Amino acid sequence: MALLVLCGALVYFHPAEDWKTADRSSSGLAPLPEEEPEAVVQVYSARAFGWRKYFGVHTWIAVKEKNAGSYTVYQVMGYQLPAKGTSVSISRDIPDRKWFGAEPDLIQELRGKAAERAIPAISRTAEEYPEADTYRLIPGPNSNTFTAALMREVPELTVELPPHAVGKDYLPGGIAGRTESGTGIRINLWGLGGVSLGLAEGVEVSLLGLDAGFDLLRPALKLPMIGRVGLPDAPVGWDWWSIMLLLLAGTFIFFRMLRHMRQKRRQAHRIPHFRHPRTKTSERI
Repeated sequence: MALLVLCGALVYFHPAEDWKTADRSSSGLAPLPEEEPEAVVQVYSARAFGWRKYFGVHTWIAVKEKNAGSYTVYQVMGYQLPAKGTSVSISRDIPDRKWFGAEPDLIQELRGKAAERAIPAISRTAEEYPEADTYRLIPGPNSNTFTAALMREVPELTVELPPHAVGKDYLPGGIAGRTESGTGIRINLWGLGGVSLGLAEGVEVSLLGLDAGFDLLRPALKLPMIGRVGLPDAPVGWDWWSIMLLLLAGTFIFFRMLRHMRQKRRQAHRIPHFRHPRTKTSERI
């Protein structure tokens, strides 16, 4: 109840903003095409516009093919659905634009051969996106649903979307599937509620698009509306932290098994007791 009151207050008292005058300039996170001949894939997130920014982020993917002179940006924008009949936007654009004043965060970047392998899958999945004619802010499908759908088809993208990317848990065409990092599984009832388990995601519980959970690989709490609190996220890989965590987990499992074996051995060497049926006294055999 308190959460509903808070949400209502944030929406009601939010000052009016004009999207026409909001800053849409480059943030400087993407390499210029004339300076980077190799293929590039970038995944971005930024706080949503207006009162929506209190609840979550907008995400998109930008790609540049090898030796190309411009970027192609893939994203869903709900406001264009009535006019164009589709919410999917595929356009040549500045890849790292501020999202109507909000500074973007670069979630993951691919360059070179990895990006070359990823781009065809991104393009194909965007064109075949089954929810292009539907847009729902909560619980989805929305812009984050679209980005997650693209990422699930690209093995090279091994990072998760932020916990406050509302709608990322919505699974087009089903209630079970891979997480966007490809390292876990997700069960979700049409965005209404569900759970995700994965190496990158850790444990997440979702209710109406609001996620809460914890990440074990890079310890952090995941909070709705706030995001990640703890170590920064990163693509799954064999960095020093991942190796240390696996070593600690392996050591813990080894000593637990050793302790269990010792307990079994002690039980096997215990002398059984015989209870006389008449005297009801115990006698050692």
